[in-house]
Amino acid sequence: MAGRYRSDLKWSDVTPKSAFLNRRQLMAGAGALGLGAIGGPAFAKLNAAPSPYSTDAEPNTFDEITHYNNYYEFGTGKEDPARYADALTVDPWTVKVDGLVDKPGDYSFDDIMKGTSLEERIYRFRCVEAWSMVVPWVGFELADLLNRVGVQSSAKYIAFETAVRPDEMPGISRGYLDWPYREGLRMDEAMHPLTIIATGLYDEPMPKQNGAPLRLIVPWKYGFKSIKSIVRISAVEQQPPTSWNMANAREYGFYSNVNPEVDHPRWSQATERRVGGGFFAKRIETQMFNGYGDEVAALYDGMDLKANY
Repeated sequence: MAGRYRSDLKWSDVTPKSAFLNRRQLMAGAGALGLGAIGGPAFAKLNAAPSPYSTDAEPNTFDEITHYNNYYEFGTGKEDPARYADALTVDPWTVKVDGLVDKPGDYSFDDIMKGTSLEERIYRFRCVEAWSMVVPWVGFELADLLNRVGVQSSAKYIAFETAVRPDEMPGISRGYLDWPYREGLRMDEAMHPLTIIATGLYDEPMPKQNGAPLRLIVPWKYGFKSIKSIVRISAVEQQPPTSWNMANAREYGFYSNVNPEVDHPRWSQATERRVGGGFFAKRIETQMFNGYGDEVAALYDGMDLKANY
C-alpha cells in the first residue's frame, strides 16, 4: 500500500534486473561515444540512494510511465507527449530563480547539479490524477535548492513556470490554457522532504514527455501540481496564480491535495484506476493525501479541506 515505506530499497527492488542491465549497457555505450546523458543534461545516477519515503508498492513499467502522460503543451491525448516531445530542446537548459531570494540568477542545469550538496535519491512515489501509477523517480529535495539560493523570510510561496516553445510544443497554439503553465506551493509544502525536483526515472535521465530535464513532484497532490520542464522558480509573498485554477477555479483549487471526500464537479475522486491494469481493472479506493497523510496531514491542521481543495 502507498502508506508503507522502507529505507532499504535496492535497484533490484525497483527495476527488473534484465531491464536494468540492458539500460545500463545502453548508458555505457553512450558514454563511450562521448554523448553523455541520453536526451539532455539530466543524468539519473545509477548509484542513487533510496529515499526513506519510498513506497513498497510495485512500480509501473518504464513503457507505461513514458506513454501515458498529461502534458498539454504537446496535446491533450495521453500518448501525445511521447509522440511529439522529442522536438523539445533540453540542452542547454536554464532556470531563472528570482523574487525574494538572496542569490537570484539564471542557473544552468549544470549550475544546479554540479558542485553542490544536492543529493539525488530514488523516490518510489505513487502519482494520482483520475488514474494512478507508481514511479521510481530520481531526484533531490526542492528544499535543498531553496536553501542554496537563500529564500528570504518574507517569502510565503514558491511559484513555478514551464517553458513556452511554440515551435517545439504543438499544443501551445491550441489555446487550452493561458501559457506559460504555472504552479505554486505554500512555503511549508515546498520545504517538505517529500517535495522533490526529479531529474530522471528508473535508471534513465528524465524523458522529455515526463518533463525533462527537471520537474516538480509533490506526491500527496494531484498530478497537475507537479509542473514539468521548469524554467522559472520564484519566491513570492502572495499566493501565485496557477494554471488550472486560472482556467476553472470551481474545479481546480490551489491546494489540490488528493482527497477522496472531495469530488471533482464532473466525477467522483473516491476511487482510482491503476495504469497498466486495463480499462476493466477493478477500481481501488483513493487514499487521503495519496497515502502520505502521516507525513503531511499536519501541514493542514485547522483547515477546511473541502473549502481549501
